[in-house]
Amino acid sequence: MIFAPTKAEPVMPRSLLAVICLLLFAPLASAQSDQKQPARPNVVFILADDLGYSDIGCYGGEIDTPNLDGLAANGIRFTQFYNTARCWPTRGALLSGYYAQQIHRDALPEVPGGGNGVRQEWARLLPELLAPAGYRSYHSGKWHVDGPVLKSGFVRSLDMRNQGNFFSSAGNSIDDVPVPKSDDAGYYATIATADHAIDCLKEHSSKHAGTPFFHYLAFIAPHFPLHALPEDIAKYRDRYLAGWEAMREARYAKQRSLELVHTPLSKLEQDVGPPYHFPEALEKLGPGEVNRPLPWDSLTDEQRRFQATKMAIHAAMVDRMDHEIGRVIAQLKAMGAFENTLIFFASDNGASAEIMVRNGGHDPTASPGSAATYLCLGPGFSSACNTPHRRHKTWVHEGGISTPLIAHWPAGIQSKGELRATPGHVVDIVPTVLELAGVAPTREWKGEALPPAPGKSLVPAFAADVTVKRDSLWWLHEGNRAVRVGDWKLVAAKGDAWALYDLKTDRAEQNDLSKAMPDKVRELEQVWQKQTDEFTELAKQTLDQQPKAGARPRAAARRNRN
Repeated sequence: MIFAPTKAEPVMPRSLLAVICLLLFAPLASAQSDQKQPARPNVVFILADDLGYSDIGCYGGEIDTPNLDGLAANGIRFTQFYNTARCWPTRGALLSGYYAQQIHRDALPEVPGGGNGVRQEWARLLPELLAPAGYRSYHSGKWHVDGPVLKSGFVRSLDMRNQGNFFSSAGNSIDDVPVPKSDDAGYYATIATADHAIDCLKEHSSKHAGTPFFHYLAFIAPHFPLHALPEDIAKYRDRYLAGWEAMREARYAKQRSLELVHTPLSKLEQDVGPPYHFPEALEKLGPGEVNRPLPWDSLTDEQRRFQATKMAIHAAMVDRMDHEIGRVIAQLKAMGAFENTLIFFASDNGASAEIMVRNGGHDPTASPGSAATYLCLGPGFSSACNTPHRRHKTWVHEGGISTPLIAHWPAGIQSKGELRATPGHVVDIVPTVLELAGVAPTREWKGEALPPAPGKSLVPAFAADVTVKRDSLWWLHEGNRAVRVGDWKLVAAKGDAWALYDLKTDRAEQNDLSKAMPDKVRELEQVWQKQTDEFTELAKQTLDQQPKAGARPRAAARRNRN
């Protein structure tokens, strides 16, 4: 029944009616507004391996990466994000929230560590920390962290242990169980990694809908050996014949147009080659190989074609990885999870200058990029992939430690295509995800206070281009060392004296200010040493729990080197 005012009933003034309606319905409007706030997000962290800072399109590259570019266009890009310069330290830091040296996953001057190091019991990984909030965690791809995957809190895993042949599954593990032998017809590691991730997502959608998930998607690509599908290589076959100088200049110009960098372009260091010298590899690879970034016009025709072909394979691997990421995105959309999934993308270190021959060796008569070949990018095109920065993987100059970081979350990040200049580090991922998941940081473990975690939450930077406050960022790897305080960076390669750079205008590390500013050098050196001493004291407490030298099989030790 509808009631309406009669002639005997005065009509309420519209202004008064509006006020009453506002009072009556304001709580409901507020509740509806609260309901629009995103729930705890799903999280997908995508990690590439040996990807250069400028390799993907949205960071200046010419490689076709439409899916990653789309995430960047509808999310945010961090311009000063860092890794640890090497694969296994980065993975340990990323998943634990601690510097690798704090948890025995990289060495200190007085404490051995690295790929064979064993974390302390308290150094739990992100899946274990998320479990109390109801998250289910999945892993697809490279592991390279100590211990079985499932014991670290993941409920499913594809462990790509075979990192020497992209066309074979031999040696891999599923849920920590070795895969059965297969003829591997049609197998390619990058596709298999995405297939596993998609299968996990489908299972989650059908059996655990409504439960948040964390998926760690760690591609091997574009790590050596340079293996790619023939159709992907053909797309880039002749694209790099102009050489690494031309590629660097083109990428730098694009980066400047995108306002990604505000620094001069670094100079090629013709005297800096691979971090490890394997003369026998150069013999096996033949006269086309070059282990220095020499002027392109000084190379022979054979050398130019050989180098351009290697870069074409590297590009094909990145292109294919982006394509497979697109399939994962399509699955997230199909299951209705895309809007409330926070997707990160980063690289474990800079592009690699390494040149070596491992595993099954190298057949110079085989088609480049096929299973019978073993090629590495080398210092020439590695320098171009790390544009505009200096040096490569293993060094802690900017070229070794700078990574793209894309963050895309439609329900939680309203910014579209914006840049974030705050410095950040992979140790920041754990506190960021825990904050969004509503998980309070753990302060103790079994009655003992935990060491303070160095990471900072990046959540404030999701909303605006603000600086996440921190005292410093610190690096040490194989004698290469660095510290960053504000825009000042102190850095030295193994055996070299400290050099000082103002990264606000010189991220390419071209103008060494150490002689002009000795007091600043001493100030930053004290910061670096204090961190080193604290980490050493912590690591020594559990030194007796570390494996003795030579305790692991040599094959495992070789696998852990990269």
